[in-house]
Amino acid sequence: MREVSDQKRDPFQTPDDVARKLARELIEGARSAAVAATEPGTGHPLVTRIALGTDPDGVPITLISDLSHHTAALRADARASLLIGDIPDPARALIAPRLTLQTRASFLPKTLRDHWLAQHPKAAVYVDFADFHFVRFEILGGYLNAGFARAYKMTASDLQG
Repeated sequence: MREVSDQKRDPFQTPDDVARKLARELIEGARSAAVAATEPGTGHPLVTRIALGTDPDGVPITLISDLSHHTAALRADARASLLIGDIPDPARALIAPRLTLQTRASFLPKTLRDHWLAQHPKAAVYVDFADFHFVRFEILGGYLNAGFARAYKMTASDLQG
């Protein structure tokens, strides 16, 4: 009979330059992401899809409306996670590279307007509406799944642009 160890094997590899490069490519190439926040009053997770870009320093940003439920959630609790990664072939979704970022959200003035429009030109229709605000997601750490048996626990410095 095979012995079963009480110790669990750590599934995460030490990030290397290849993993860091892939993580940065996912951040810089993303035009949308799933954001997870905590719903005010319930404490339950709230997940939704958002448009995503980066500021001039390579930090993830979004433009969101006060009418959105996740805006109230981010104002009440700045802790958030972003899930970044396209799924080009749904049949292969579990092997597509993806990155989960642990972040702290902060609301910004509209000084990033032109920068955002360069990445999201169709946002010109609503970017100047009074209820829209930019949110910057300070990266605290994250998890990169680069494909089968290629998982990495990433630090903030691993993920810097």
